[in-house]
Amino acid sequence: MIRQILGVIVGYAIFVITSLFFFKFSEVNPHEVASKFFMVLTFVYGNVFSFISGLVAQLIAKTKSLKVNYVLFVIMAGFATFSLFMSGGSSWTQLLAIFVFSPVSILGGLFWIKRSRQ
Repeated sequence: MIRQILGVIVGYAIFVITSLFFFKFSEVNPHEVASKFFMVLTFVYGNVFSFISGLVAQLIAKTKSLKVNYVLFVIMAGFATFSLFMSGGSSWTQLLAIFVFSPVSILGGLFWIKRSRQ
């Protein structure tokens, strides 16, 4: 159980920390409208690190089910939904997190489970 909790925490930390670094170094406010190019770049970057967060959560938890990834999904989508309702301005980053990045974290876990069965 401790490994599963730690997996979720580390998986979420990977997603959050890499997102913070991305917006900090790009000097783009995530709650303002961005260029189409930057939105596509965010989409790609977010998918990569969401996948990695799901994979690492599964790696740490060492389970054969996606339960850890479903919890990670709920946390990612939950905080993004909370942010969506609480912040003003543009909501494109929260919508990506809810509808794209959260589900991709499940794919990262699924990839690890399928890979570890071989």
